[in-house]
Amino acid sequence: MNEYFENLNETIKEYFKVLSDEIPDFLYDYINTPAMQRIGKIGCGCGTDYTKIFNNKFFYSNLDHSIGVALIICNFTKDKKQTIAGLFHDISTPVFKHCIDFMNGDHETQESTEELTTYMIKNSKEIMELLERDNIKVNEVDDYHIYPIADNDTPKLSADRLEYTLANGLYFKVVWDVEKIKEIYSNIEIQINEDGIRELGFKEKNIAEEFIDGASQLWPLWVSNEDKLAMQFLADTVKKMSERNLLTKKDLYTLSEKEVIDKIENCTNEKISKCFKLFRNSTKIAESDSPVFDKYCVSITAKRRYIVPLVEYANSYKRVNDISDFAKEKIDNYLKFKTKKYAYLDFDF
Repeated sequence: MNEYFENLNETIKEYFKVLSDEIPDFLYDYINTPAMQRIGKIGCGCGTDYTKIFNNKFFYSNLDHSIGVALIICNFTKDKKQTIAGLFHDISTPVFKHCIDFMNGDHETQESTEELTTYMIKNSKEIMELLERDNIKVNEVDDYHIYPIADNDTPKLSADRLEYTLANGLYFKVVWDVEKIKEIYSNIEIQINEDGIRELGFKEKNIAEEFIDGASQLWPLWVSNEDKLAMQFLADTVKKMSERNLLTKKDLYTLSEKEVIDKIENCTNEKISKCFKLFRNSTKIAESDSPVFDKYCVSITAKRRYIVPLVEYANSYKRVNDISDFAKEKIDNYLKFKTKKYAYLDFDF
């Protein structure tokens, strides 16, 4: 057992054991490379770890998420290349994760930060040596989109979408425990969807409904005004720091979130540092149907994340909302969910 796993939160350790009985030896080597260890200092919460507006139960890193995705892929496919592609899928993530997509104006797809994946892999001497050892080409592991079990289009179920949903239900808002995850996860198998493509799906309708019940409590939180405002504030803070040469683009990919926060809080621009401290100590936001002036006020449309999984039904595979009124109502309610147009904090930035 290496240092990363020894220091893991006990809940994450138990959760990982559910995702895969064992961690393949080859994964340890890739996990221990500096390029992968870097994302262990970046939170999956996209900055929500750093303000009292949220109450995250524990810190869940991008490395934790990436390992979780790799373990799901390995569990269902036993395929080394797909597993490594899943591990690498967030290797180019900058500090504050999707907040930097917000800074790049990519609120709705949140994919702008994926562009450096190949660069990160090719520029890691340690990873390139391991790939050569394992006789794997870069183009077989630098784009997990080519493997439908690893990733597919919303609202289908993939390893990536499954992992962040299960994990968010442990740390962002508690909607299940590890035992409930075990019950849900053991009911999943590889099925064939309506396009003739392999996809993760459920064996039983009632378990699919339990999954939807938990997941549908998370979906609105990911497009809530609290979440959107926090991400946009961090994006705007990083942008202001960059414009004043107080933070470089390279810093976003080489420093930890803690180091970047230290730079912000101790920067020479008093307005930035003061507002950041106010953000960190804020416990709630305000909302409005019209713009509010002389406050930090934003209006954002964000990516809608949700899942409509397959279920085995009458010797075929159906989408859960086609065979379950309960699931259909939960999904439809989320798709109709709207926030107030504006969200703001009580200071001018």
